[in-house]
Amino acid sequence: MLDLIRLSPRALFPPGGRELYRQIALLTDMDEGSEVLVAACGTGLTLEFFVREFGVQGSGVDEDPVLIEEAEARVRASGLQGRIQLQCGSMESLPYRDGVFDVVVAELGLTASADPMKAIGELARVVRPGGRVALVHLVWKAPVDRERREVLSRHLGARPLMLVELKRGLRESGVKNLHSEAWSDESTAFRPHVKKPFPDFAELFSVPEKLGILRRAWSRWGWRGVRTALAREREVHRLLTRERILGLDMVKGTRVVEPDPEPDEILEEPAHEDPATRDLPLFRGGGGDP
Repeated sequence: MLDLIRLSPRALFPPGGRELYRQIALLTDMDEGSEVLVAACGTGLTLEFFVREFGVQGSGVDEDPVLIEEAEARVRASGLQGRIQLQCGSMESLPYRDGVFDVVVAELGLTASADPMKAIGELARVVRPGGRVALVHLVWKAPVDRERREVLSRHLGARPLMLVELKRGLRESGVKNLHSEAWSDESTAFRPHVKKPFPDFAELFSVPEKLGILRRAWSRWGWRGVRTALAREREVHRLLTRERILGLDMVKGTRVVEPDPEPDEILEEPAHEDPATRDLPLFRGGGGDP
């Protein structure tokens, strides 16, 4: 499903839309000059949004070199080369030094092929102490057996987690003061005009756009791949809108560096006294009394 959306020639925000990413920017105190990383950035649409709307200095990383090439083309066309840097890299080993970003935002694809806890640990590693981490993630809203979880994860191109798992991973990585919001509820206060939390493929695009996406999918995956992608998209949409076992949540927190404990006072044990030196003076003088 996410692959089909990414093949669209039209700029299309990920689930949650501009409202979600504007909320992230406000909650993480993005402002002019902030160093912001978007992990699993795809074609860089949300990164460009942060740069244009909030004046940040943006960096983006994704595991897919094709998407990074498309993101670079978008940056060149927009004239933002001096404000956006893009790299291809693993979510389990981000190509950045420790503590270099003020804000790190993780997109839905963060855990598509990465171990979730390792990926979350990397987000915390590259954000500065006091900086913010925000995750946009699919979450299980109902119990699902392990086998079905794996099937659905492959269909989605992302790995949903329980909200408690996301929060535990963040806390264990040193990200505290957590705040979460559910963005798949139709009645959410943040998106009062949206009729459905997850519009399906047929609703997102016009007929010419759908044909264009399918042509690009065919050139990349062949007809079998196209049929499989469409079948998966229909199944995922049914699960999102009818069974409601999946939802979209945003979790934000602050990287807190715990102070090092005060070292225990080292008490030196007195040396065993040598009887032969018991009566010697403390200082050797010129023959006077000690």
